Amino acid sequence: MFKAPASWAGRHIQLYFEGVYMNAEVFLNGRSIGVHPYGYTSFVLDLTPSLNIGETNTLVVKVDNSQQKNSRWYSGSGIYRPVWLRVTDPVHLTHWGLALTTKRLTSREATVEVEASLDNRSNKSRHVNVIINLINPNGRNVASKQVTVDVPAGDTVVVNEQLLVSKPILWSPDAPHVYEADVTITEGKKTLDRRRETFGLRTLSYSVSNGLLLNGQSIRLNGGCVHHDNGCLGAAAYDKAEERKVILLKSAGFNAVRTSHNPPSEAFLDACDKHGLLVMDEAFDGWRTAKTPHDYALLFDEWAVKDVASMVLRDRNHPSVFCWSIGNEIIERKDPQAVHTARLLKEAVKAIDPTRPVTSAMTTWDSEWERYDTLFAVHDIGGYNYQLHRATDDHKRVPDRLIIQTESYPNDAFANWSLVNEYPYILGDFVWTAMDYLGESGIGRYYYPNEKPGEHWEGNFYPWHGAYCGDIDLIGWRKPISHYRSLLYHSTERLYMAVREPNPSNGPIKLTSWAVWPTWESWTWPGMESQPLEVEVYSRHQAVRLYLNDQLMGEHPTTQNEAFKATFMVPYQPGRLKAVGVEKGREIETVFLQTAGEPTTVRLTADHQSLKADGQDLVFVEVALTDDKGVIHPTADQRLSISVEGEATLLAVGNANLTDSDAYVGNTRKAWKGRALVVIRSSRTAGLIRLTVQGDGMKTAVLNLKSTSKGVKPGWQSAW
Repeated sequence: MFKAPASWAGRHIQLYFEGVYMNAEVFLNGRSIGVHPYGYTSFVLDLTPSLNIGETNTLVVKVDNSQQKNSRWYSGSGIYRPVWLRVTDPVHLTHWGLALTTKRLTSREATVEVEASLDNRSNKSRHVNVIINLINPNGRNVASKQVTVDVPAGDTVVVNEQLLVSKPILWSPDAPHVYEADVTITEGKKTLDRRRETFGLRTLSYSVSNGLLLNGQSIRLNGGCVHHDNGCLGAAAYDKAEERKVILLKSAGFNAVRTSHNPPSEAFLDACDKHGLLVMDEAFDGWRTAKTPHDYALLFDEWAVKDVASMVLRDRNHPSVFCWSIGNEIIERKDPQAVHTARLLKEAVKAIDPTRPVTSAMTTWDSEWERYDTLFAVHDIGGYNYQLHRATDDHKRVPDRLIIQTESYPNDAFANWSLVNEYPYILGDFVWTAMDYLGESGIGRYYYPNEKPGEHWEGNFYPWHGAYCGDIDLIGWRKPISHYRSLLYHSTERLYMAVREPNPSNGPIKLTSWAVWPTWESWTWPGMESQPLEVEVYSRHQAVRLYLNDQLMGEHPTTQNEAFKATFMVPYQPGRLKAVGVEKGREIETVFLQTAGEPTTVRLTADHQSLKADGQDLVFVEVALTDDKGVIHPTADQRLSISVEGEATLLAVGNANLTDSDAYVGNTRKAWKGRALVVIRSSRTAGLIRLTVQGDGMKTAVLNLKSTSKGVKPGWQSAW
């Protein structure tokens, strides 16, 4: 319930929902004002006709997620993304009515097209000014234009202007500079509406001969697929959690991400713009044929074009978005009707944004791949799920097809990199997945001899409740496969070492399809003394040397012929394991693994020290269990007791163990592999914050933080 102030009289009032899962219906004062079934697209509703000015109003959002199953992964439920109230004059910019396009770009000058849609909800024609200012990344106003336009009563008028920007500062993954368009609608001296929208100056082109060109430069995509959850936070799309996810992906060497299998939050895309992560923005998982009994197939005929339009209109100004995906592993792909459906969806995209390519993720588990040539031809880029081994033969048969691997097995990293690196018509590879996620329980797992093996779709493997196929685990720690993939694509990471877990004495470890061998950044293997352990060294150097306690154990080449990898069998003894990168006989770079002593200390590391006192800001605190010398103990699993005092609350606690059935909301959690994660949420009052973590038999750790009201903007936003 809320009171509509008298100042709202004669104003236009809208409520914007970024995401409600699912089957949302909104009521204002008992009257239904709108429905929106799809849980991943955003929608806006007009409150004005049903609002009682100066009185108390009742707003109800009804959500129905009772029809299960409707998703193949963890969806969350309810209002899981922000909600915004917008109060304007009856003459205003339509909700997604600002389109910003780089029409021409040289080193000296850029032409930016600004398209603004003005809506007049009043009962008389209005004579208004549209003032456009473009602000560069340094905060300078670099281009301006003002036009006058008549907006008839009850009508919408589109203003289209081109502005010249001198000395453009380009956006790219390596230099993600963003501009801001500041568009104001005035009538006389009165401001009717104002919108600020970020965008980037960049060009995008693609061809079989040159591949993907960003600002005229070739770029190979080292991509990862992600679902929308934030681990221990569930589906809640806090801005800081979404930005942290992007930072983790960039830090792991990814330069692209696929938002499987739905549009992401706006905060996620804002972070991709800010930090330089290219985005394949995906609409939905399927079309008319269901994968689960109550999924999007029930909505497709009525809502598919609307939801595609919602995605493209909302996200078109993000420079990070390089491609639109209109589906994933479409069940009815063999049906000739699929060609017509793909064309329908592509046309819906191109009607709004003709500048970006359209793809969808295709696969097959039979021998009828060539049957999909007609369907592929509808797309600008052919999306291959697990089928990149077909690319060279396909190129001979269909030489004008551009290819991107939209999903791949983690273990195929080198083979896929080799193809991407060699053939320009293969734009990149997106691994399934970049990060562990909730749902699809057991995908990517491995089995010990006493466990019943099986793929994730073959049964209920409780207490598994998530997917372990990510390069990054559920709390943000990089697995060894992440370092290997990064080393393939980027020269910044050149040396890494880990140890393969040995088979138990009673039988071998078994892998599922998306699994990699359990490999750990550890030289702590009690009980394995004198037994051989397999040490893997990933290297971009010509060769590597391995030392144990300063004794040379061997030297192996690590060129492309060896897949940039060397393996050493080393009899285990505690101490220090050292890998050294070698160039022309000279030792260039060194990494270490040190045996850990008994865990005695809880170490707390926050991703930042100060929070905004807005009730929404978060701090993520890594908990590490170490010995007296600060070495993390890789098997420490002590139960932790966590408390937060001051101007914040304990929001969630987690670890990376997807078989741990403890609640994510609470004040206790076991560590796993020596690590855990604590998430703290600010209050709306500035002040001091104190985090205390106690581990069984360990020294208590305390971390002091603070929150500040500086930079806090007033506004009405949903709180989870």
